[in-house]
Amino acid sequence: MCQIGTFDSEGLCHYVAMAAQRQHFKAWRKYRGLTQEQLAERIGIARSYLTKIERGDRRYDQPFLEAAAEALRCEPADLLTRDPTEPEGIWSIWEGLTPPERKRAVAVLRALKGTGTEG
Repeated sequence: MCQIGTFDSEGLCHYVAMAAQRQHFKAWRKYRGLTQEQLAERIGIARSYLTKIERGDRRYDQPFLEAAAEALRCEPADLLTRDPTEPEGIWSIWEGLTPPERKRAVAVLRALKGTGTEG
């Protein structure tokens, strides 16, 4: 059921909010070392369809987002919000931490949040 968006002539649900967002499909594909052909095959779509989505010429739907995330070994939200090539991005730093370092990082962030400083 398409609760947020509209159906196109092919019966695909297109989420209006998603269509307007910047996305990082191409960056994630390249980050994982895949060609468009390889990713399209893993998702089960035509390469030309993937090309249009990466260029922003074609809207994507939730099933595509979930299949792409699975194929790219990330979360669906990552495809919309995270540029995997940004070395100073918080998630890039987070992924480089060991479990004990992550615990310390969370403690530091909680302490920082608790200072009440704006800035």
